[in-house]
Parts: sequence; structure tokens; C-alpha cells
Amino acid sequence: MLRILHGTSLDFIKWWRQAAILTVAFIVIGLVSIAWTGGFNYSIEFTGGTMLQLEFKQPPDVATLRGALDAAGIKGAEITQFGSATSYTVRAQDAAHLAAQAEGAENVSKQIEAALAAAVGKDAFTVGRGEAIGPRVGAELRRGAIIAILISFAVTLLYLAWRFEWRFGAAAVLATAHDVLTTIAFIKLLDLEISLTVIAAILTVIGYSLNDTIIIFDRVRENLRKNKREPMYDLLNRSVNETLPRSILTHATTLSATVSLLLLAGEVVRPFAWVMSFGIFTGTFSSIYVASPILLWIERKYPRKVEGKTVAARA
Repeated sequence: MLRILHGTSLDFIKWWRQAAILTVAFIVIGLVSIAWTGGFNYSIEFTGGTMLQLEFKQPPDVATLRGALDAAGIKGAEITQFGSATSYTVRAQDAAHLAAQAEGAENVSKQIEAALAAAVGKDAFTVGRGEAIGPRVGAELRRGAIIAILISFAVTLLYLAWRFEWRFGAAAVLATAHDVLTTIAFIKLLDLEISLTVIAAILTVIGYSLNDTIIIFDRVRENLRKNKREPMYDLLNRSVNETLPRSILTHATTLSATVSLLLLAGEVVRPFAWVMSFGIFTGTFSSIYVASPILLWIERKYPRKVEGKTVAARA
């Protein structure tokens, strides 16, 4: 693969307008979806609540399960099938049960199990996994997730300020912000549940995308040292082409791992795999079609000077 892609001279930057229209449209669709549907689907880690993962011996009647829970006073519980026809999750997140969990989270789980056992039989199902989080813990986890994302941005800014001059740093930060927005839009459009696993995936995407941008910008900086009078447009295209073999190889191997997780790892890890798979795509996209055009625009707005003469952004 390295041999095949060696010495390419593709004009990537000329497609930046089409790429900008595509990515802005995607972000707008995601933001409109958030506003229209009233936000995200948060896991009980952030809202507080009880979740039970159940495996039935036979496909159950969901109406019977819901009726049993309502009769037991657990109203508004969400019953969702996942994986096979016998695998279901039950979530209780209404205000009454959040208050009960503040006193004893395991009590609600026992109530759910008892209600279902009375309706379909104790031996008709097994509990595979259970989570019960009080409202105070959920609020703390949500606050911690927000702080983690903000810290990651702060560290990113400090690193870029140390590693590059302001032109490169500004372009890299804006490209990273683009990745966060597109990833959020992707999560909303797929209606993925926001959990600590998904937050970890978002933080990983930020680091992955930033790394890809830095690799290209490092090559740009090296080429600037070799030929300071070369127009930035040509220099950016040459740098992207020179790093293309490495980028293709890295992205292909990383994507193969995330796709394997997506197909084989199961429901718990699948949201992480979805976000990471998309993150590889959007990180590669932003490094070429967001960070590079922004750097080119900055170069045109504030051109470099070599030996007292202004260097044109494009020949």
C-alpha cells in the first residue's frame, strides 16, 4: 500500500468548498434534530435510575411485562429489545423511583424482578446485568463528564500553543471543534445513548483527530523550512500527499479494530465502537478539509514574510 500511494500529487484543497457545505449541512441537521426532539438520550449514569438487562427463555409479550410493572407501581418503565428476540432491557427513570433510589437503589431492582416473576414466572428469565444509580450520583457523573471534556480542550490549547505558532494552533483548534460538533450530530442522528462509555469515545476522538492534524502540520512545518517561498496552497497539498501513505495505513488498521468491536463486542461496547468508527472518518476529513483550508485562509489574511517580502498563499 505504501508503494502504491508513494509520490501522489492529488489536489485535495480544491474541494474545500464542497467539503464545507457537506459538513455544515450535517452539523445543522444534527442541531435541528436536537432542538426538535428535545435533547439527547441519556443513560441512567447521568439521569439516575434503574436498568436491568434480562434474558428470557422464550420471546416475551412486551405488553404483559409493561402491565406487570405498571400494576406494581413502576409506571413509565422503558422496555427495549436488543440483540436477539429474547434479550431486553428495562429502565425505570421516573421521579418517584429516583427518590426511592436515593434511599436504597437496590430496592427498585428487586421490585422489577418480583413484578416480572409474578407475571411470567421466576424461571422464565435471568438477570444478566443491573445498574442502579441515585439522582445525586447521576448529577455528579454528568458534571464530571463535562469537566473532563473541558479539561481535554484546555490541555489541547496548551499543547498547540507550545508546539506550533498561532496560525497552526488556531486551525487545529477549529478543526477539533468541528470534530466534536459532527460527532455530537452523529450521536443524535443515530439516537445513541449518552453514557460514560460514549463520553470516553468522544475524548478519544478528540485525541485521535488532533494527532492526525498534527502529523500533517508537522510535515507542513518541515516543508516550510525547506522552501519558505513556496505558496501555502501548494505546500499544504504536498504535505497531505506525503503523509497520505501513513494516514491510510493508520486509519485502515484502526477502523478494522473499531468495526470488529461494532460487529462482535455486543451491546455494551457498541456505542463506543459507533462513535470511534465515525471519529476516524471525521478526524481524517477535518485534518484535510477543515484544518488545512483554515490555515490557508489565515495565510491569506495574515501572510508570512520572508526576508521582508510577503509570500503569496497561492501561486
